[in-house]
Amino acid sequence: MIVAFYCVALGGLIPILWVSVAKLSAGYRLKNNANPREFLAKQTGLSARANAAQANSWEAFAPFAAAVIIAYVAGADHSKINTLALLYTGFRLAYGVAYLADAHMVRSIVWGFALLCNLALYGLLI
Repeated sequence: MIVAFYCVALGGLIPILWVSVAKLSAGYRLKNNANPREFLAKQTGLSARANAAQANSWEAFAPFAAAVIIAYVAGADHSKINTLALLYTGFRLAYGVAYLADAHMVRSIVWGFALLCNLALYGLLI
C-alpha cells in the first residue's frame, strides 16, 4: 500500500479531531448527545471555530480521497502521489490549527496550498 492511502485514512479522521476539540472545549457531555448539531450550532469562540474546521474538513475530504485513488488507478508515479498526499495532509492539519488560533489569513493561505496539492494530484493524470 502506498503512503497516500494512509493519508486518505488520516484525512477521514481529521474532522473527528476538530469536532472533538469543539465538543470538549464547549463542555459537551454524552448526556447532551440527543442533538449534538444543535448544541454545536449554539457555540461561540474556540468551539465554534473547531466546529467550522470540522465542517470544512469533511467538505475537503471527498475530492482529496478521489484524487489519490484516481491518480493511483491511472498509474501516476507513486512517489509523486505520496508527496502530494503528505503535503495535503500536513496543510489540512495546519489549516485546523490556524482555524483554532483564529489566524484567518494563515488559515486561508494554508487552505490554498492544500487545494493546490489536491489539484496537482489530478494534474498527475495529464
